[in-house]
Amino acid sequence: MTDAPDAPLLYRVLTGPDDRTFCERVTEALNSGYRLHGSPALTFNGERVIVAQAVVLPEFAGA
Repeated sequence: MTDAPDAPLLYRVLTGPDDRTFCERVTEALNSGYRLHGSPALTFNGERVIVAQAVVLPEFAGA
């Protein structure tokens, strides 16, 4: 991995409320070349559903 601040991360976990904004963030990552990695994780914080989704660049996933 490079120390360049603008280098894309090979692995990211996106988290947030399960809403349109979260889905837009996942869509943006997919449009940037990331692929979903595993299933999403969901929890409830007493007010809303919070979701987490890992994404990887294909070179990290071995694809």
